[in-house]
Amino acid sequence: MTALRAQRPSGPFREGDRVQLTGPKARLHTITLREDGELHTHHGVLKHRDLIGLPDGSVVANSSGNEYLALRPLLRDFAMSMPRGAAIVYPKDAAQIVMLADIFPGATVVEAGVGSGALSLSLLRAVGPAGTLVSFERRDDFAEVARGNVETFFGETPGTWRVVVGDLVDALPRELPDGTVDRVVLDMLAPWECMDVVADALTPGGVVLCYVATATQLSRVAEYIRATGLFTDPEASETMVRGWHVEGLAVRPDHRMVAHTGFLLTARRLAPGAVAPAVKRRASKSSYGDVDVEAWTPGAVGDREITDKNLRKRAREAAKAAEGARIATASRESDQPTE
Repeated sequence: MTALRAQRPSGPFREGDRVQLTGPKARLHTITLREDGELHTHHGVLKHRDLIGLPDGSVVANSSGNEYLALRPLLRDFAMSMPRGAAIVYPKDAAQIVMLADIFPGATVVEAGVGSGALSLSLLRAVGPAGTLVSFERRDDFAEVARGNVETFFGETPGTWRVVVGDLVDALPRELPDGTVDRVVLDMLAPWECMDVVADALTPGGVVLCYVATATQLSRVAEYIRATGLFTDPEASETMVRGWHVEGLAVRPDHRMVAHTGFLLTARRLAPGAVAPAVKRRASKSSYGDVDVEAWTPGAVGDREITDKNLRKRAREAAKAAEGARIATASRESDQPTE
């Protein structure tokens, strides 16, 4: 693995590049360019070699004369179209996570779990070549998909990134010394189970951010964080994005919007021995029974388990895309002038 290099995503299309095609009726197709590759649709056939060598933003026609706009996908486009093993963190939430957790260049960041790697891409960009991202994932098959997606996007596996397969509670103390982590991002069903080891790993003033799907999860993790006495009072929010249709005088909100995807909760690590000033609030229910815990199971919150067959397919897709990215990277390096 090499350090993450600042590669400008521009120049002519090359074999192995990931390209997003916008065709008739604004339908999107994301392909990895191959010399002998073809895109087959109901509207005709588009040969990949017709794109190779053209600049970003070109328009090409397929065998039936239908035109396609060809662009390199932005990070948000890539995240939404990449192979998935687990559900992804949506771009709107990833952007908020980078800001609310204050992910900065050179930071040491812990992420759990890695899922399909969508959030990892944003975190790696944010920490830069001087930072470190350590991603923990319980399932090796999910980690395999994430590795393929990250390599596809960057054209290599960044040296600033390490994936650890295992439970965060057991693995984090082995992987990183106490008090050396700047930021921790938890995307898991029960983040409260990891909060004690997270507190040990964080440097004083460090940020923990929890991404949870349901209000019951949000309530429980907030109360657990308060009960530890090791953090500032947690702050919670959610992000909704509403698009607009703007065409002439027809200016109105879109009929569909990306509404609730998850809650974000943040808190900061107190210095050892420090006691935060008491926050005055009305009394509320803070006890939990078996019935409440049952409401936080994956099935109850709507999580859908991916089948092993589909997961193997996604892993193959991610590996194939990563191979194409390696070809494109090698091609760019061979074109660089030698000193």
